[in-house]
Amino acid sequence: MPEFDPRAVTVNRKAPKVLLAIGGLTALLAAWKLTVGDAPSAPHAEAARLQALENQALAQAARPEPPRAVAVRVARGETLEQAVRRTGVGQEEARTIVQTLASAFDTVNIRAGLAFEALVARPQNGRPGQARLISLSMRTGPATQITLARTFDGALRVHTLQEQVTEETTVAQGEMEGSLYESAQRAGADTRTIANVVQLFAHRLDFSRDIQAGDHFRLVYDRTVTESGRTVETGDLRYAEIEANGQTIKFYRFEHDGRTEYFDERGTNIRGFLLRTPVDGARMTSTYGMRRHPVLGYTRMHQGIDFGAGMGTPILAAGDGVVLEARRWGGYGNWLRIRHSGGWDTGYGHLSRYATGLRPGMHVSQGQVVGYVGSTGVATGPHLHYEIWLNGARVNPISARVPQGIILAGAELRAFMAERERIDAMVEAATARHIAEANRLEHGSAAARLGLRGVEGIR
Repeated sequence: MPEFDPRAVTVNRKAPKVLLAIGGLTALLAAWKLTVGDAPSAPHAEAARLQALENQALAQAARPEPPRAVAVRVARGETLEQAVRRTGVGQEEARTIVQTLASAFDTVNIRAGLAFEALVARPQNGRPGQARLISLSMRTGPATQITLARTFDGALRVHTLQEQVTEETTVAQGEMEGSLYESAQRAGADTRTIANVVQLFAHRLDFSRDIQAGDHFRLVYDRTVTESGRTVETGDLRYAEIEANGQTIKFYRFEHDGRTEYFDERGTNIRGFLLRTPVDGARMTSTYGMRRHPVLGYTRMHQGIDFGAGMGTPILAAGDGVVLEARRWGGYGNWLRIRHSGGWDTGYGHLSRYATGLRPGMHVSQGQVVGYVGSTGVATGPHLHYEIWLNGARVNPISARVPQGIILAGAELRAFMAERERIDAMVEAATARHIAEANRLEHGSAAARLGLRGVEGIR
């Protein structure tokens, strides 16, 4: 070791911890030399011991920062290894991580949007070096979570947590705040369930005009749920209720003649012959009758009704039937005509495109997506032009007296009433819990406000 020279000027400043450690070691070395002189028996061993202490001090000063959580979502076209690299770890470690995860799930055919969270340790104070993975966790399924953790010996170990799942019937309810979709989603319903509700109520409600803020809804549906409350899959919609426009409409699911239908409280099939609104969330912008054409500029008969909706909004088949026409037709642009029973047809104009696989002669079901809103043909913007034909002549879609559904009787009606009572009891119990919870939260807030005022009074 070189002699310590107090007159030497340090050009390259070290971190405080390193200076303190090295300075202390150097002072110890100088003291040792003054004490023992040039004794030949121990200098090599003592120098080695001091060198070890110096190395320990340097390692202590270069300790990594406390681990930090890094959230990553796999981008489109990105491999899992590339996504792992974005946590800051090196290429070799990223490869090792993915190879270890491969024992638990398919790391090759991954989907864009797969999310995981990594806990990584980086070198301290911006020192050179790559991050080191401490742990990584990801959910590979609604009931499956994979965790990768580093053990005490530095090895990586993967663990799979598989939650127990159960089947249950649940109730979702609340007030309308925004659209039905937004409101029901906040209450816990998924998109599949909400789509079923929209199809049911399309016979009776205009979603753009009839539903207002503060209206209520209640839904009863089957679902498969994990221990932590995460929905794995939703099943049948058993009941739907909306209080809107001064009326309460209730639909109950019931099987009739081997087919699942929805009935009102009296056992009347609510599945009308034709949907009132064949496009989700649309508003009526033009009615049937004489009008001044917005493009051509002169007055002529408007033989249908128009629904304003965004480009690409799905268009639903108004009823069961067979596709009669799917072609280009003058000012209607992309035109679709469906033939139903009893001499009824429905027509759809200005489509941006047809549903995949749609063709003349194809059977479609009520509520099935058959096309998408567009502005083809003579149109000022994206909208659906909707027509109803009876025995080859156009009729007013608003006032047309279309056939209604069936009415249950006898043993079927008694079975339906028993199911209705079961559902009603379930909804009543859930509503009581919902009200009690709302009161508890309200009382808690009031107590908190009183407590704050008490504290202010003490001051």
